[in-house]
Amino acid sequence: MWRPEFLYSLYEHTLKKQLNPDQLPSHVGIILDGNRRWARELGSSASMGHRKGADHIAEVLSWCEEVGIELVTLWMLSTENFSRAAEELDELIDIIVAAVENLAALQRWDIRVIGDLGLLPAAAANRLRAAAQQRPEGIAAMKVNVAIGYGGRHEIASAVQSYLLDQAEQGISLHDVAQNFTAESINEHMYTKGQPDPDLIIRTSGEQRLSGFMLWQAVHSELYFCETYWPDFRRTDLLRAVRDYSQRERRLGK
Repeated sequence: MWRPEFLYSLYEHTLKKQLNPDQLPSHVGIILDGNRRWARELGSSASMGHRKGADHIAEVLSWCEEVGIELVTLWMLSTENFSRAAEELDELIDIIVAAVENLAALQRWDIRVIGDLGLLPAAAANRLRAAAQQRPEGIAAMKVNVAIGYGGRHEIASAVQSYLLDQAEQGISLHDVAQNFTAESINEHMYTKGQPDPDLIIRTSGEQRLSGFMLWQAVHSELYFCETYWPDFRRTDLLRAVRDYSQRERRLGK
């Protein structure tokens, strides 16, 4: 009699064979959604769901690495999350910071923190900056953005503000700034400056919206919505998303 593990492994093998090697995403964004609902359905606390989700990140990153993805952006804490009750927010921030520190300590991936760390308590922000300094040496590591204190509108507003301040410091008049302002002016001041836009964005938990994730960068991104809550996100879920992407005809607005 065939065991479920064997059937699952066989299905994974089938999915991998269905991937188009000439059309795999190099940059994948993931909205880690559903931790609280996962915990609620088990009758557990929100913090238990957040911890379970945090513990799952390294495993999912290893799957992304296996597929050949070069850059992963994980949305871990949104600007809207700061409206949550203080007790839950404080605990959530502690869980996220510890998760990033654990990822960095593995020395396996090139971790970069993106977002407005000024929204976080100073101690938490400093821990995140320290973790991001622990870059692996001597290997071509997969790059991982952890988006913390992140919101798409907030990022765009910050980029415009940074651009205007730079121009003002150079003594350039507002009229000349407006005359020369282009989309590239914003690109040069985004958190993801120098990185490719996401080819594929995955959202777990069944919600079918971006909720402000990478608004500027997602103009040509392919979207994939997965019903599974983040703590239960499996290798097959990732492979299905990548297979779906590899089989799409991308027109890129043309």
